[in-house]
Amino acid sequence: MKTAIIIAAVLITATTTFAADSVRGYTRRDGTYVQPHMRSDPNQRRYDNFSSQGNTNPYTGERGSEHNEWSNPPERNQGRQDKNPYRW
Repeated sequence: MKTAIIIAAVLITATTTFAADSVRGYTRRDGTYVQPHMRSDPNQRRYDNFSSQGNTNPYTGERGSEHNEWSNPPERNQGRQDKNPYRW
């Protein structure tokens, strides 16, 4: 039983470890140095990243401020506002 719990804990830790990328420090073209930091895995969505509303960055404790594209869609993406969706 102990072995199963240990294996489960290792698997859970391993899967959550891959949810973030380590970014090495670098110098921008304008000479500004960007310190090394952690970021969420890059993907096509904004709602599951550290900077999204409702999420908290586990490394800094900062709460996300970016609008969630599913719960707070921008005005331009709301489409028709008719009450009857079958009306042309």
